[in-house]
Amino acid sequence: MNDSSATPTPTTPRHLWIVGALALFWNSFGAFDYLMTETRNASYMSSFTPEQLAYFYAFPTWTIAAWAIGVWGGVLGSALLLLRKRAATLAFGASLIAIAITFLYNYALSDGFRIMGGASALAFSAAIVIVAAALLLYSRSLAAKSVLR
Repeated sequence: MNDSSATPTPTTPRHLWIVGALALFWNSFGAFDYLMTETRNASYMSSFTPEQLAYFYAFPTWTIAAWAIGVWGGVLGSALLLLRKRAATLAFGASLIAIAITFLYNYALSDGFRIMGGASALAFSAAIVIVAAALLLYSRSLAAKSVLR
């Protein structure tokens, strides 16, 4: 028997695959940067000044933890989005909060603004926050439409 009261499952919009793939690509850069910095990869870190290296290597543990949650939350959220899982919203939300905590340290509690290049570093950081917020809003919208399960 057919249950006519059952709500049909919405089809997956094509934009989910595009946004999900771009989100995973974008967040993979953050993951790569995190891994190369935390493992102190000599080749990768050679592009930074001695002052910048000292700054990175002096991050407090709580800042490194927030950075990790921000980065890996974005990667996880992107993967969950591609899997059409509602938990993508939680992962993107945790990522955005952690990014905000990291930037609080970088720009308010330390001399990161000057050390990392001033306005250009701040502009890139703003782009990271904007993308993270957009991904959170996008996943919430899809969850509200029952596209994410």
